[in-house]
Amino acid sequence: MKILLRFLFMLLVIFNPNAQQTARAFTGTYGINYGRIADNIPSPDKVVKLLRAAKIKNVRIYDAEPTVLNAFKGTGLELVVGLPNGFVKEMSANADHALNWVKDNVKAFLPDTRIVGIAVGNEVLGGSDNEMEVALLNAVKNVYNATKKLGISDVVQISTAHSQAVFADSFPPSYCVFKDGVAQLMKPLLEFFSKIGSPFCLNAYPFLAYTYNPDIDINYALFQPNEGIVDNKTHLHYDNLLDAQIDAAYAALEDAGFRKMEVIVTETGWASDGDENEPAATPSNARTYNYNLRKRLAKRKGTPLRPKKMLKAYIFALFNEYQKPGQSSEKNFGLFKADGSISYDVGFSGLQDISAASSLLSLKV
Repeated sequence: MKILLRFLFMLLVIFNPNAQQTARAFTGTYGINYGRIADNIPSPDKVVKLLRAAKIKNVRIYDAEPTVLNAFKGTGLELVVGLPNGFVKEMSANADHALNWVKDNVKAFLPDTRIVGIAVGNEVLGGSDNEMEVALLNAVKNVYNATKKLGISDVVQISTAHSQAVFADSFPPSYCVFKDGVAQLMKPLLEFFSKIGSPFCLNAYPFLAYTYNPDIDINYALFQPNEGIVDNKTHLHYDNLLDAQIDAAYAALEDAGFRKMEVIVTETGWASDGDENEPAATPSNARTYNYNLRKRLAKRKGTPLRPKKMLKAYIFALFNEYQKPGQSSEKNFGLFKADGSISYDVGFSGLQDISAASSLLSLKV
């Protein structure tokens, strides 16, 4: 009976001209953010070597820099490009500008460079620019419509990432809802993303939660053995903070009427250095978090509230970026230092080790 139902469903999809094919922007469970707010990091072609050696296929950048897109040509690496916040209002106001941006920065590089997504802005909702918040939805629609006109909407997924500032409260997870000031802008955005098959993208940082609330058990934040917490509404047990943060997002989505929408973590990481008021920013804690996170993702399982939705996460970040503004921690999230060496050992090799191994192999050949 199950086989018959599956066959009938396939026929419905094949012969229904209105069935919408949605783009998928993530393969597997592990990805990384490749930020470049530093003038001393390796060139894009060396970054490609680093990523391929680490077998990291999913990559996010925060713009659509041509030198990066060209370096990724023919590599098989899957790239989500970013439309920076500074363009959101312009793309919202002018559909032709959105079309030209997508044509010049995405379509022009396909299919050689595997661009699988466009992130429209980053952490716009819940921020301080109300005009940009209001403009976000129409910017998203104009960028999506541009991909439709250019015939790439079935391969390029449209999304936008949110910080936890969009939530009113995230503890316990089941009580989480969207803030009053955000909800009226979030709901139509979610309706559109639901229509086109896009996920809810969340930047989730146990590091920040612990920094601002040191009463949290640091072992709970680092995926280390601990008693965990029990949500008194769902009676679900959580043994790590990241799962709880993700399920808080699922609870908010369900409250807003979007129970089936998937949550993807677009940023998470732990700083290896920080200011005096960031004592948890150490190489040891950063290694522990990122090493245990890799193990967590390798299990290919979901969260307590959504056990069948395999957790997917992009790590922040590939490199330390010394030119980033803000506290010292902001500059020290990299798995790799600016010279391409590892910041700490989570199982990856630095550039020099990769080059040495490559030279040795060529000598043997």
